[in-house]
Amino acid sequence: RSYRPPFDAVDLNLALLGNGPSVTALRGALTTLGQLEMNLLLCGESGTGKEVAARALHRMSKREQGPFVPVNCAAISAELIESELFGHIKGAYTGAQQNREGLFYYARGGTLFLDEISELPLAAQAKLLRVLEERRIRPVGSEQEIAVDVRVIAATNRDLKTEVAAQRFRQDLYYRLQVLEVTLPPLRDRPEDIPLLVRHFIGQL
Repeated sequence: RSYRPPFDAVDLNLALLGNGPSVTALRGALTTLGQLEMNLLLCGESGTGKEVAARALHRMSKREQGPFVPVNCAAISAELIESELFGHIKGAYTGAQQNREGLFYYARGGTLFLDEISELPLAAQAKLLRVLEERRIRPVGSEQEIAVDVRVIAATNRDLKTEVAAQRFRQDLYYRLQVLEVTLPPLRDRPEDIPLLVRHFIGQL
């Protein structure tokens, strides 16, 4: 495995382009939070760069040499989400023809990025909460538990407090994910960065 140098200030400036106060403050926050092991919630509208921020946090952490595993919770059906996250054993359900490791397993020693966490079904939310509390997963259909050492970064483009109030998101899971919270600003709130972004994308093209 080739060595990658730590995600330094130069990398972060390239990943989160902008010279305005909001982006400058965001880079400072990510630099500090990247060194922490606690769960983290990234909030912001679609297109604000939540996955970019999550990758930056991973690259600046002690887990930098471990895997970064992104998961779009909205893109996986409710019937398969538990199997995708926690794995399954052969015969656990129709079509499960062999054992399969879940994404939590593959993210061991690294970071699991749960994008669009608000789309996670309530049943899967309950199981995710248990994993975050105990750091152990149980594949679907199995009676054995597997210890996992994973930092979880979740992201949402919705107001999770509103989702909790509407009983679409578990309050206890919200508080477990929201140990640390960062909000990414939309471009309309940082128009001073538009010239820099225009030059960057023209350069790419």
